[in-house]
Amino acid sequence: MDRRDTIKSMLVGSIAGGFILTACQPDADEHKKTEAASDDQYGRTDKEKAHDLQVLGEAFFNEHEIATVAVLCDLILPATATAGSAVEAGVPEFIAFIVKDIKTHQLPLRGGMMWLDHEATKQLGQVFITCTTVEQKELLDEIAYPDDASPESGQGVKFFNLMRNLVLTGYYTTRMGIDDLGYIGNTPNTWDGIPDEVLAKHGLSYEQEWLAKCIDQEKRAVVAEWDEEGNLIN
Repeated sequence: MDRRDTIKSMLVGSIAGGFILTACQPDADEHKKTEAASDDQYGRTDKEKAHDLQVLGEAFFNEHEIATVAVLCDLILPATATAGSAVEAGVPEFIAFIVKDIKTHQLPLRGGMMWLDHEATKQLGQVFITCTTVEQKELLDEIAYPDDASPESGQGVKFFNLMRNLVLTGYYTTRMGIDDLGYIGNTPNTWDGIPDEVLAKHGLSYEQEWLAKCIDQEKRAVVAEWDEEGNLIN
């Protein structure tokens, strides 16, 4: 099982347990739309819309920082044969919004990127985003596994944990991410009763009189129609 499949299996279990991620609307590019809030946001109160506009009017990341966020997004969740990357899903824009909305993230993220650039410069003579992909992954390996990280990497570990959580939250609350999980939410199913062989094993059977009163499962996909007086037509 590769890294992305591991993440997916963890998230499916988390969703089933009611743990994760209910804050974003599931369009494929909704996080890209975050920077252009509209008046027709479903489920948003006037107060919430005003708050969003206020946050959108602020700025926090500089160009170098948002470029670093984009590189980190695609290193954490790159594109695959079946799903787009975190950048394609608009996760950098999502993080840029969240860091303004939840200001406690600002110092850890900015400080973490400064730490990352310092380590890259110390080890490789250049800032993180100008390193090769292989070099970037090697640097992140030093902070991506807390149990194996050195005590000197403590700030980097905390930063990467936060960044990874934000990337996963951003990605798996988009339509692209939800489709990648294969998560379909609550959907109707059909129970056709206890199998005949199980009933026979216990010497039981359904009474035909009651079966005739039950819903015809062959018509379960038929949408009900009503007349103007509220009478069921079909």
